[in-house]
Amino acid sequence: MNKKLIASALGWTRTSAGRIAACVAIGAGALAWQHVASAEQAVRIPPPAQDEKAGSAHTETAVFAGGCFWGVQGVYEHVKGVKQVASGYAGGAANTAQYETVSGGDTGHAESVQITYDPTQITYGRLLQIFFSVAHNPTQLNYQGPDHGTQYRSVVFPQNAEQRGIAQAYIAQLNSAKVFSAPIVTKIEDFKGFYPAEQYHQNYLVLHPDSPYIAINDLPKIDYLKKMFPDVYRNEPVLLKASAS
Repeated sequence: MNKKLIASALGWTRTSAGRIAACVAIGAGALAWQHVASAEQAVRIPPPAQDEKAGSAHTETAVFAGGCFWGVQGVYEHVKGVKQVASGYAGGAANTAQYETVSGGDTGHAESVQITYDPTQITYGRLLQIFFSVAHNPTQLNYQGPDHGTQYRSVVFPQNAEQRGIAQAYIAQLNSAKVFSAPIVTKIEDFKGFYPAEQYHQNYLVLHPDSPYIAINDLPKIDYLKKMFPDVYRNEPVLLKASAS
């Protein structure tokens, strides 16, 4: 489904079931739709026992997928040490990296974010801790909240062998500690490339805070980040600059 059209028409969801639920709620003249979709609850988890070595003064890249990229991008835009976050597509081919095509669920792509960060300020393991704790629910298979389909799956796309090892060890650590009520379903997939999403998807949380979809599903994640990771939270988000056309 085209989230841009649905968000503008109904203001809060991007799925067929969500549209039906919203229409029923509106017809009833109530705010019952607020109970249909709600933010995932954050979970306090331990930091990774294995992390990258202290970095020098340069930037590195992480690519994660955890449901709608609007909220995930919004979370990392509020993290200290992050230099830039882009919403986009990863897991599939370049010629299918368009929103309407990816929304069909059969391209291999997942809605993803590409995070450029300073390893002297924040580590890859710390980014993973935020990913598993605040940015999404890693126990939901092929969906997050109201959004369903393989394009909303939970994935880590390592950029190198070190990142792969850290992610593998951390998933094993968290499953062993049983910090979640169900096993983690996050996959570690080979990185085939990252393709930035259309401009109207970028910085969506920051630009549309009054959207009911954002208010219900994503703004609570920012509050969780502030409360659970105060040492890396920054109030002023770093925004992705518009690409030249």
